[in-house]
Amino acid sequence: MGLSYRHCAIDPEWIFVTARFQGVAGDPAEIGRNMSDIKVAREASQPIRARTGGSTFANPPGHQAWRLIDEAGCRGLTRGGAMVSEKHTNFLINTGNATAADIEGLGEEVRRRVQDRFGVLLDWEIRRIGRPLAGAPPVEDTIPAVAAGTR
Repeated sequence: MGLSYRHCAIDPEWIFVTARFQGVAGDPAEIGRNMSDIKVAREASQPIRARTGGSTFANPPGHQAWRLIDEAGCRGLTRGGAMVSEKHTNFLINTGNATAADIEGLGEEVRRRVQDRFGVLLDWEIRRIGRPLAGAPPVEDTIPAVAAGTR
């Protein structure tokens, strides 16, 4: 499948609905400690208890998307029921009643602000499905994304 960090050689049009994984045997206590450490680190740095679509934008070459978003003044920015996370700015949160248009519109506003400030156009990392927001770039010109709040 050609898997590596944020890459898969499988046709991007494919949608996987099931998977089977094979683990490697190890010491259960050590595995438990490792899993606990990972969970603590994620909870400290990401809004994992919020309704999000995950990391929203891919890191542009030489940059960290969250840092660009934060320095463009987007931390806590809202649109309807959607909000840029206060904890990690590369997550868009459904605060309870966000529509797909709220999420997509907020994401496009973040992209505009980052491009205006730094000249860097962020690419969507999550897949959007359905009809794009009026005025948004055509889906084929971006990495499509799923509306946040589906976790």
